[in-house]
Amino acid sequence: MIAPPAALVPIADPLAPVRETLVQMAARPNAPAIHGIAPGLTVVDPRGWVPASDLVAGVGLDDLLASAAQRWQAAPHAAAALAWKSYSFWLALPAVLGYAAARRVPLLRPDSVLVRWSTRQPFLTIGLTSAVEVAILPNDPLALSGAASAAGIRVVPHEPALLDVLRGALVVEHLTPLLDQIRGRTHVGRRTLWGSLASGVAHGLSRAADVVPGPTLATAESLAPRIPSSPHSERTRPRRKSGYLCSDSCVLSIRGKSFRCFRSTLCPSFRPQP
Repeated sequence: MIAPPAALVPIADPLAPVRETLVQMAARPNAPAIHGIAPGLTVVDPRGWVPASDLVAGVGLDDLLASAAQRWQAAPHAAAALAWKSYSFWLALPAVLGYAAARRVPLLRPDSVLVRWSTRQPFLTIGLTSAVEVAILPNDPLALSGAASAAGIRVVPHEPALLDVLRGALVVEHLTPLLDQIRGRTHVGRRTLWGSLASGVAHGLSRAADVVPGPTLATAESLAPRIPSSPHSERTRPRRKSGYLCSDSCVLSIRGKSFRCFRSTLCPSFRPQP
């Protein structure tokens, strides 16, 4: 039998581990809804969605922040912090889950992400375009099958390089310029915003702890150096009125183990804003 031309050989879905993990997380008893991720993760029809590249350039950002202010009846700086908290959590989640589940990372550059928001719940939803690039390791089944030459798949030499490209796409190319746009519009500190991202990554891992392979604590420790955070000294740790200590000693529980948070300025009861 003559084999079909290489261009016609089906290629396995590089985002399958992320999609499957999201499904398993949503199926857990009493689990919170995964309302901030588009069904199926990838957006098929982009009508009604805003490219994240527009937000990073400042286009549509005023409407996003105004919607947050209306959604939570919040002052501008508080609305900006809540909008960022929701955006950064749901944006980072596919990359964090891909790394934790299979060391397969969607590179969340602004031109690969679509967003929509509302003044009602859910406030914000993130989806990926079909052109999103996925970074993998040389021992990934996709690389071993020869599919690595396909468009949209990038092979990196080792795990530190995988973490570096995750950070480059998510933090350097996407969230840093968005943070600058937000701070150009309202008085909200970098510490608060980066601390919110760090808390969100920790929270995402804690929610996925029962459905991803391997020790979640080790995964968190690998990700931590690539996630900007906001350390405080012992003398300057702020306290919330609720009594929670907001500091670099926040502790989350993952599979019954004590887990040190990513030096977050936010309290350990972090939840993404609905």
